[in-house]
Amino acid sequence: MRWWPRRRRTTAASAPEAVTAQDASGAADSGAAAVDALVPHVPRADRFTFQDLVVEATADIGSRPGRLAMTLVGTVLGIGALVATVGFAQTAAHQIARQFDAVKATQVVVAPGEATTASGGSAATARLPWDGVDRVTRLVGVEAAALIAEVPLGEDAITAVPVNDPSAPATASPALVAATAGLLDVVGGELVTGRMFDTGHDQRGDRVVVLGARAAERLGVNRVDRQPSVFIGGVPYAVVGVFEDVQARGDLLDAVVMPLQTARTERALGAPGEMQIRIAMGTGPQVGEQSAIALSPHAPENLEISAPAARSDLGDSVSADVNVVFLILGGIVLLAGALGIANVTMLNVIERVPEIGLRRALGATGRQIAAQFVVESIIIGLLGGLLGAALAVVSVVAFAVSQQWTPLVDPWVAVGGAVLGAVVGLVAGWFPARRASRIEPVTALRGGR
Repeated sequence: MRWWPRRRRTTAASAPEAVTAQDASGAADSGAAAVDALVPHVPRADRFTFQDLVVEATADIGSRPGRLAMTLVGTVLGIGALVATVGFAQTAAHQIARQFDAVKATQVVVAPGEATTASGGSAATARLPWDGVDRVTRLVGVEAAALIAEVPLGEDAITAVPVNDPSAPATASPALVAATAGLLDVVGGELVTGRMFDTGHDQRGDRVVVLGARAAERLGVNRVDRQPSVFIGGVPYAVVGVFEDVQARGDLLDAVVMPLQTARTERALGAPGEMQIRIAMGTGPQVGEQSAIALSPHAPENLEISAPAARSDLGDSVSADVNVVFLILGGIVLLAGALGIANVTMLNVIERVPEIGLRRALGATGRQIAAQFVVESIIIGLLGGLLGAALAVVSVVAFAVSQQWTPLVDPWVAVGGAVLGAVVGLVAGWFPARRASRIEPVTALRGGR
């Protein structure tokens, strides 16, 4: 019967201890709650945020402006050379296509196709309509059009006097060409004197002609205010103008040009020989295809179309050559810029070894140290890329304006240059950042390298 009181004494003795433990636990919980109320809870995840990373990386960049400027020189020159290469190449190609190849790039020639006959000769497989100019000028990209035909003279001659002198030495007559009123506008000719016959002359079939400069010199006609005439097969035709500087067809300078309907009625012209079309730059393939359908809707394949490509081959060739030269130079300068960023980043690592050791001792990980130097290099590269791209764009525009050219710079090229600068900074800063991440805290705090 003695075990029961002992049991009760044991229970009674243990009860105060349980109460004391509960009180202590409650006090601890209340103390923790009070601390949590005063200090916000910090998650157990990495407390070094990306914002802190950027702040730390940019703080050291701005502390040494002189070194930063020297570091940016290589990247600015490299990115600037690459962006300027593309800009100058595009501008030069456009200028070459505009000046040296402008006439060819804006001319479309439509002619009837030819087929070989059984006797070995050739015959036209189609005929151009007399109203072909009205059909073609409705097309998008067509600025002017003219029908042209070579008129055979046969036994007739073109002279400036009505009487043929049998004792005079025989001379070759100028060529006789028939065309519509918009001929000079299409081929780029300029009037020396007088005027070009108009649509009214063409529709009425008037006996008027205009002379090319060399044909007028051969016939002795140099002014039209006295209403001179030339005689074609003895029939007089009034000379209303003299033209020169033909860009598209230089053979017209040696020709006598009459209205197309005049040649149809007076010289029995059967059909136009070809159509010359002046187009907007870059619309050659489109106008060539559509003009064949407009002129011969039932059989457009029977017409021969001579249309320029959408882009000048000469401009492409020059652009490619310029690109090769400048891209090589830009790559070399960009490599020098990358080495400069790498050297400066490595120097920063060496100078900041005690700082790195202190950060490591305070809990910074090697990954955080490496990220700080990599971000610093990326920012330097991005800044150099932005400055280089901006400098290149300004240079291209200034040069083009000084030469009275049209500057062409693709905005995506400038954006790509800035991004390339950041990539160069990333590559250049990888090795120094890797070395910084491997520095031990104890060795760094002792001043070791």
